[in-house]
Amino acid sequence: MLGRSVFSRPGSFRPENLGHSALAMIGNVCFSVFVVGVLVFTIIAATYEPEDPLFHPSTKITTFLTSESNATFKSDNTVVKTGEDFVAANETVFGSIINMEDVNNSANAESGGEAATVASECETTGPIDCRDPEVFHMLMRATIEKFKDIHFYRFGKAVPGSNDSTCDMAWRFRPKEGKAAAFYKDYRRFVIQRAENCSLSIVSIGEYHSGLNARKRKKNQKPGLEKAPPKVDQVTALPVFGETNVNDSLPVVESESSFSHGKYLIYVGGGDRCKSMNHYLWSFLCALGEAQYLNRTLVMDLSICLSSIYTSSKKDEEGKDFRFYFDFEHLKEAASVLDKEQFWTDWNKWHEKDGMGLHLVEDYKITPMKLKEVKDSLIMRKFGEVEPDNYWYRVCEGETESVVKRPWHLIWKSKRLMDIVSAIASRLNWDYDAVHIVRGEKARNKELWPNLDAHTSPDALLSTLRDKIDDGRHLYIATNEPDTSFFDPLKDKYTTHFLDEYKDLWDETSEWNSDTTKLNNGVPVEFDGYMRVSIDTEVFLRGKKQIETFNDLTSDCKDGINTCNVQTN
Repeated sequence: MLGRSVFSRPGSFRPENLGHSALAMIGNVCFSVFVVGVLVFTIIAATYEPEDPLFHPSTKITTFLTSESNATFKSDNTVVKTGEDFVAANETVFGSIINMEDVNNSANAESGGEAATVASECETTGPIDCRDPEVFHMLMRATIEKFKDIHFYRFGKAVPGSNDSTCDMAWRFRPKEGKAAAFYKDYRRFVIQRAENCSLSIVSIGEYHSGLNARKRKKNQKPGLEKAPPKVDQVTALPVFGETNVNDSLPVVESESSFSHGKYLIYVGGGDRCKSMNHYLWSFLCALGEAQYLNRTLVMDLSICLSSIYTSSKKDEEGKDFRFYFDFEHLKEAASVLDKEQFWTDWNKWHEKDGMGLHLVEDYKITPMKLKEVKDSLIMRKFGEVEPDNYWYRVCEGETESVVKRPWHLIWKSKRLMDIVSAIASRLNWDYDAVHIVRGEKARNKELWPNLDAHTSPDALLSTLRDKIDDGRHLYIATNEPDTSFFDPLKDKYTTHFLDEYKDLWDETSEWNSDTTKLNNGVPVEFDGYMRVSIDTEVFLRGKKQIETFNDLTSDCKDGINTCNVQTN
């Protein structure tokens, strides 16, 4: 043993065996790494519990509405996005624009290419013939010439106005720089003057919706001038704001036979009531999505509890109507829904007689896929008392997420509220810029928003807006600052406008007040905080330039200090 060289080695480490040993060692190491990796993965999989998204920081509603994830709700108290917000706003969606050349071509076609002549003797005292094609083309030319910031898609036929020298005409349009995928309707009164030689000229064009005699379009009546519209089905049809006679009456079951042969889904109880409007809609659309997946009629409660974050009393308020906030006419035409009160009346009359069965589900983890083969007439999902497991939207989580999709296209904003938006924008001739200024509690909380108060002061705003908004522009200010005189210094450079400037659109003499009072069984409806914020936001979004608080005016983060990266992600 003493005679061995210190450099002697076992046979396996001899040069001729070194390659085999190295390969064996590498194999053993790789196998060990594999075993450790499997062990670590198994431990993580067994112990990991994902965070409840309800305890995440507040994030923009657009994040969760446009993200890949379809299920997990993220709390937010901003205005909800609805179906029309997700339609691409490109001209192929809206059809062909009518311009001055189209009007002239139409006039030439109707006159046979001959220039109109003025009779040597004519009657100058009679009423204006509003149905005369020459008058109609004159009205269209005057409209296109006056409203340079909008695109026209349809003109209705001119009709007699309030006296012999007026005509009313309606048209469908969109702002040229509009980002929302929607049409708007206006109808105005034209004052027409006839000269001694019988030539006609426009004296004035009335205000928004002044042409009351042109507001109603008769059924199957062809428009006066419209290029070929795009072919769209009911699901992707665009809303038209400014239409009258909104038909949001409750759907009625035609007969006992049709009721007894129907299949229904209803959600009962749960913790969603009196939450934010975003939370409400996130859960409601889960229920509507499941109903569509199961090919059943959704039995819905049109009575909403409005969260205290939107009420002047700062308390939750029951008894608000779904139709105050959303377009029920579109929903009932595009989906199968029934009012809960009407449903239970019919159910109590006929379910025993006609042998209609009820299938009760009390666990949100029972997926819609497991209910696909249920034959009972009614599936009732009953939710308990413990939050957050009693939130309706929990049904659409997990494996259901990839199967049941929320039908956003079925929910549009209330046409009555959007008509107020259209009226405000029209009074500004659709030619204004807008700035959203957040102050209130956030401006007073220096710990979370240390710079917001200073950055939204009048002097700071004038400095910041100097390079963003041209002097002399109409500037709409959407803000939660209750004292609008705070912004008076901005009047030196801009013509400022605020929501309360347009109170006549929702006061006791307004069409909105009349319609909502009828919906509310004769009781006047408060123009609540959600309605105010909704309209303020929508008017802001229709400005040619849009300046945001947390993107453009301050370096602070929307949800407080050190949360900017969270919002981005």
